[in-house]
Amino acid sequence: MALVTSSIQLETGVDRDLPELARSLGEAGADAATVIWDDPRVDWERFDLVVIRSTWDYSERAAEFRDWAGRVARLTLLANPASVVRWNTDKRYLGVLADAGVPVVPTRYLAAGDPVEFPESDGEFVVKPTSGAGARLAARYGKGEDEAAARHVATMHEDGFTAIVQPYMPRVDVTGERALVYVGGRFLHAVQKGAVLAPGAAFDDEKMPHPDLRKWQPTQAELTVAERALAAIPGAPELLYARVDLVDDEGGAPCVMELELVEPNLFLELHPESLAAVTEEILAAAS
Repeated sequence: MALVTSSIQLETGVDRDLPELARSLGEAGADAATVIWDDPRVDWERFDLVVIRSTWDYSERAAEFRDWAGRVARLTLLANPASVVRWNTDKRYLGVLADAGVPVVPTRYLAAGDPVEFPESDGEFVVKPTSGAGARLAARYGKGEDEAAARHVATMHEDGFTAIVQPYMPRVDVTGERALVYVGGRFLHAVQKGAVLAPGAAFDDEKMPHPDLRKWQPTQAELTVAERALAAIPGAPELLYARVDLVDDEGGAPCVMELELVEPNLFLELHPESLAAVTEEILAAAS
């Protein structure tokens, strides 16, 4: 089987789960190779299963990545499926979840040529691309910063991206984000992390995607929202893994910030007890 990463991640070792997962699969009797998704030398057909893990540069080349997923899926078994990759690499999926009645962070989309308008309230708002990972090209704006936000949107349009405008959820500065990890359709573990977007930071600044990371015991309300989000995925596909990222609304109720189905960090370094379960599910998928 192939555990798929990117050249940048392979060089930096940022994906700390990857070597442990490869080791665990090997100890379980699998022939697990770590490969780079855009390496033209890879013969994908020789693998029984291709598991997307840390292709964290995909958002810069989303169309190319979706094409790659489609090609691999025609040659062998891809996890998660190519249909899920196509759907989840464009954050317009938040609108699908909202239409299904799932509580999500309110989201507007600004394609090139659309009128560029921002919230008129005194609250802060966030601008980011529909294709992004690790808070890349995301920024937080306050009252009187519409001009800077408009330049941000214009830059994204010039680069071919559709922009997202969302209210900044202020409770994230207190309760953070919670990431609920599912493997093989069942809840595995959760983490909490601090707010990612600092006020005044430029959209092209480097950001720490998982600050102040710690274990988290989800509430029943959080589990309910996460499961509603997973149930709303079109076609009800079988998922090897999923991560639901939640924040609190102004009333303290959880809502979906993002649904990570393509290459989510599973935070196995923080939850080493979950490594065996992930290994078991990958082996089951391959067989």
